[in-house]
Amino acid sequence: MTNLTQLIDDLGSLKAQIAELLIREKQLKASLDELAPGAYEGEQFRLSISETVRETLDMEAVREKLSPQFIRAHTRETPVRTLKVVARNGKKLAA
Repeated sequence: MTNLTQLIDDLGSLKAQIAELLIREKQLKASLDELAPGAYEGEQFRLSISETVRETLDMEAVREKLSPQFIRAHTRETPVRTLKVVARNGKKLAA
């Protein structure tokens, strides 16, 4: 890499912007939370609100019922590579 420092800082800056946008998205969604299901029109976008029921498996309860051997036999391992970027202590993020 020719400019590793710049790439790292660019990625960190982008992630900080995304974090701010996610906070703003959460605020806007909260403002719309009281609307009934249906379709709503903006000037440029259309909002659709629907309500459904999601089923989830209680893995804690499953683990209590199944033996450790059964769980091991049916557990998949997948290689994962993680890139994590955080602000350095004492450094202000560029605007």
